[in-house]
Order: sequence, then C-alpha cells, then structure tokens
Amino acid sequence: MAYADELCGIGRAAGLDAVGVAPATPFEQTRRHLEERKAAGLHGGMQFTYRRPARATDPAAALPGARALVVGARSYRRQEPAPLKDRGPLGRVARYSWRDEYEPLRAALGRVAERLVEDGFRARVLADDNAMVDREAAYRAGLGWYGKNANLLLPGRGSWFVLGSVVTDAPLPPTGPPMADGCGACTRCLPACPTGAFISPGVLDARRCLAWLLEAPGPFPEEYREALGHRVYGCDECQEVCPPNRALDRRDPPPPASDADDAWIPLLELLTATDAELLERVGRWYIPGREPRYVRRNALVALGNVGDGNDPDVVRALSAALAGSDPLLREHAAWAANRLGRADLVDA
Repeated sequence: MAYADELCGIGRAAGLDAVGVAPATPFEQTRRHLEERKAAGLHGGMQFTYRRPARATDPAAALPGARALVVGARSYRRQEPAPLKDRGPLGRVARYSWRDEYEPLRAALGRVAERLVEDGFRARVLADDNAMVDREAAYRAGLGWYGKNANLLLPGRGSWFVLGSVVTDAPLPPTGPPMADGCGACTRCLPACPTGAFISPGVLDARRCLAWLLEAPGPFPEEYREALGHRVYGCDECQEVCPPNRALDRRDPPPPASDADDAWIPLLELLTATDAELLERVGRWYIPGREPRYVRRNALVALGNVGDGNDPDVVRALSAALAGSDPLLREHAAWAANRLGRADLVDA
C-alpha cells in the first residue's frame, strides 16, 4: 500500500488531480454493455472501444500479465472565454478540445510508468487510444461514479476531467471500491440533450448524439442540423446543466482561460483555409480519415444556423462551396443557403 500511495503521489505531483489503483481483471460487465449496444445499433457506427470490445475491456490485452491499473484524472475546467469580436460568425468547440488535454495527461501518467519501470516492473500508458474503456478503469479505482449522462463524476469536483491509466504487472492493492451512485433522483442532464440522445439514464444513442455526429463520416443527418446550432466540435450540454458542476462553479469559480484555449473558431476561416492549414489548427480533433472536408461540413451546418445571408463574406463562402467539386460540401452548402434565405445561390 505504501508503494501504491507513492505512485499516486508521483501522479499528483506531475499534474493529475485524482489518482487511484484498480485491479487489472477484465471488465466483464462493460464488455457485455458494449456488445449489447453495438448489436442494437446504439453505437451509430462508432468504432473506438466498440471495434474490439474484448480488447478494450481486458487490461491484459494491452500488457500480458497485467495485475493493476494506476488511474489518473486531469481537470480541464476553465472559464469560457468571450466570443471573438469582428471575426464573423463563430463556431463553438467543446471544452475538452479547446486545447490538447491528453498530452499533459499522458505526460503525467508517463512519470508513474517511468517509476514502475525503474523499479523492475512493466508498464504501459493508455489514454484515449481505444485500448481501454477509461471511465470503467477510473470507476473501479474509486475515483467517481457514473452519472446519468454517462460521464464519470468525481465527488465534489464534477465531470470536467480527461482520464487515463498505467497498466502494470506490479502487484498493487486497489484504492476502490467503486463509488456508489451520487446522482440520486436528479435527471437534469437527460432532457437537456438537444436531440434526446439519452434513451435511459446512462444509455446514449450515438445516432442522435451531436458530439458523435460531428465526428462521424458521411453527411450530417438533416434532422439534427438545426439542433447543432453553432457547434463545430463536441457538445457540452449534459455537463453544463449537471448540478455538481454548477455547484462547484459557484463554490470555486474555474480558472480563467488562456490564449491557448480555442473555444470559438471563425466559421469563414474554417471554410477558406487550405487542407494543411485546417489540420494544423484543429489536428487535435478526431477527424474521419483525417479528411478536412468533414471540418468544412460541420462549419457549413453551423453557418446555416448562425450566419447572415446578406453578409457578402458568407455569400462568397457558400458560393465557393456550391461551385466546388465535393458533393458532400455542395449538399451542406445548399442546406445552409436555403436556411439563410438564399435559395438563389443554389439555383444560380
């Protein structure tokens, strides 16, 4: 236990806000949930841990002989910066992607892994790489409970955290047990979803989830385009209405955003940038096939919701997309033009 405490202390000193240890036994219930929801189509074509549930729920698949997981949570809670001025219509980015939040998380977990290796054990860092269901590892380590919005909530600190683990063959005692439900009768997050994607507490239909639809290949479903609003990547609604998050903000206001926090992005800049410029700016996002056309697709839908059909710059951007060679972008530009009362651009 003293060694486990020392490793947790190394993680906290390296920037983790919460650290715990979980057993590296297979996540059998989580595997069943993944397989059942995939069979029901609730994954909406999402791959990630759905691609190979047996691998993503067995730490030994990532490190044979695994005996323990050192699990870390790192906060990304910050004040939302004011929208940019004089930059035209803006797209909103989900809080966890204002900057690369996983690089410092992996670096902190890496310090724990380095110590384990120095002491003769094997260790591997896993964070947001489809090799493990990060929330289940954190739940087993006793860091928090599953909220009705399917996020992990840490007691007194809410859900604004990225999660990751060090899987190791070191025989570390767990810091659990898993935490009891802390939501009680609260269901505020469920009706807050703009598309009604929660079919029951903790069960999400990805086919209606804006965050996933912004990452999915193909056309953005027309029935959810208006609900998208000004979002271009991610959706935070179910976290923003969560009482533990709101109570924390009242008790302890979040730190200010920095210049590195890219919370608002000018839509016209996304539409006029080159492929290289787009990937340079938003390469931290998950983009299907690393194809910038999907960033432009999202920007066109958002532009149709928040743009001004009489703005010459908006008209030029829509006209360029309508005249372009990509049928995906032509279709979304036509929708945006019609939504802004500019059917004449489509008929031109």
